[in-house]
Amino acid sequence: MKMKKIVSGFAVVAFSTIALAACGGNNDKESASSSSASSSEAVKPAEKEAGGDLKDGTYKLEEKNYNNGYRVVFDMTVKDGKITKSNYDYLNEDGKSKQKDAEYEKNMKEKTKTGPKEYIPELNKSLEQTQNPDAVEVVTGATHSSESFKNYSQQLVQAAQAGDTKTIEIDNGADLKDGTYTLEEKNYSNGYRTIFNMTVAGGKITESNFDMVDKDGKSKKDDADYEKNMKAKSGVGPKEYIEQLNKGLVEKGAPADVEVVTGATHSSHVFQTYAAQLVNAAEKGNTTAIQVDNIVTKK
Repeated sequence: MKMKKIVSGFAVVAFSTIALAACGGNNDKESASSSSASSSEAVKPAEKEAGGDLKDGTYKLEEKNYNNGYRVVFDMTVKDGKITKSNYDYLNEDGKSKQKDAEYEKNMKEKTKTGPKEYIPELNKSLEQTQNPDAVEVVTGATHSSESFKNYSQQLVQAAQAGDTKTIEIDNGADLKDGTYTLEEKNYSNGYRTIFNMTVAGGKITESNFDMVDKDGKSKKDDADYEKNMKAKSGVGPKEYIEQLNKGLVEKGAPADVEVVTGATHSSHVFQTYAAQLVNAAEKGNTTAIQVDNIVTKK
């Protein structure tokens, strides 16, 4: 099955037992809508409570295939354990940046109020400021590109946690191989961690089981107090949004196309990220369980 994307693939390289840097879908910071990160105010990274440290070096990622004439190239520099440079971009076959494509910029900006000249630097700056792909906010008008950035920056952070400077090649758009693909977070946040398995049959996603469990293995869906409190504040609780997200992936077949659940924005984006990792594993036919050494920050 070919996964159709607007500007780039959402596929991510899935490594077994290597740390993935992503704050899980357990942080209680849900909201009704996404907003773009501020480009005028400095953002201080939150203090880390759990998650692997980054090793110094330059980490690179490249998409293998062109989509709408462009493919992603991305390098990230870590010095003294901090991300000092994020260089995410889209290049055409001549190596020209999408940021310099005046026609593309004009057409996109007319439709969505932003273009690659704006959103690409904004995303890069956000990663440098927050030091955490999960904390990078989706840019209004560039949702798919933002999700792609979060996925790919997460993979580079993962590589930095492992100290692996080998270029990551993304075979974006490859057919899915049949099998069951699993992912688990290592660290608890607000008492829960994500577990996720996805089944592919006949080249299509036939089952999605995304959930959050506590130390006793109890699902957040069965936490009556959490459900009541969240629903009172945002109009939705884990009992509703978890089912909705899983259903959306099976129906849509592509993580980036799963609709964000109003009132559970953060969990929706985390779902998209982890689903994309499982899709990437399915593109490679790699059924080895993925352990995510997710970054958890102090409240």
